Amino acid sequence: MTATSHTVAIDLGGTNVRAALVDSSGAIVDRIQRPTPHTHPEPTVILEMMSEVTGMREPGRAVIGLPGVINHETESLVQAPNIPQGWIPYLTEAWFEQRCGYEVSFANDADLAAVGEANFGAGRGERDVVYVTISTGIGAGIVVGGTLVRGALSGGEIGHTVIDRQAAMEHRPATVELLGSGTAMNREARIAGFSEQGKDFVDLVRAGNRPAIQIFDRTMTAAALGVANLCWLVVPEVVVVGGGLGRNTDLVVPIIRRVLDEHGPASSLTTRIVVAELGDDAALSGAAAWWYAVGRE
Repeated sequence: MTATSHTVAIDLGGTNVRAALVDSSGAIVDRIQRPTPHTHPEPTVILEMMSEVTGMREPGRAVIGLPGVINHETESLVQAPNIPQGWIPYLTEAWFEQRCGYEVSFANDADLAAVGEANFGAGRGERDVVYVTISTGIGAGIVVGGTLVRGALSGGEIGHTVIDRQAAMEHRPATVELLGSGTAMNREARIAGFSEQGKDFVDLVRAGNRPAIQIFDRTMTAAALGVANLCWLVVPEVVVVGGGLGRNTDLVVPIIRRVLDEHGPASSLTTRIVVAELGDDAALSGAAAWWYAVGRE
């Protein structure tokens, strides 16, 4: 085993922390999961899980996926609303490297999942890949020629782009995320008088409930407009759709295809739209290719 044949992957969420040891092919060798301890003053649980998942093995590096904005110049987390806010001052690469003894890189969780799907999942073998996750929120990552597209700050935040100018001027929901996410779907369902939320509401759509279908189509059209905007920027060979809501491909993919054909670049007519293959493990597997994708290998 070489020093870098295995990578520790951390996926920090507001509800759970997941840790895995992944090999160079993106395969998960070992994994553990714990609830995110919001009462702990420091993110020491991450260090404990890193040590636990490696055991007697000596990984050469670790990648920590975070649900927020990363400053890649200062190698620190800028903001992440769903994790313990007291942890943010400690969430720097240097803080972890001093304590674990090997190299650490921070990644926005959607960027990390994009790298996973581009290298080991539904986008493998393609040059240019856009990954979009449609769930409680909407996130995205862009991989062009094997390289993650990013600036000093983690980017690809298509969910926060405005698609309704009038609504924005009136301070109403106007972004891709506020109009096209699972949260948006549930909000519209409640307004329409439905008690069903999430999967139960999607079941109504599959059952042919017309008002539910109309809400779902309106919501997913907003998400699809975000995809179309990304395609204007990149014109990828493949769009990989993930997330709890996005994985309802029989319902979601036809809407994205329709919107892309109507509003995307002409060259996107050949863009394939596929479901994410790695599911919730995309970010964990992505750690194996992260260093190459960001030019650090």
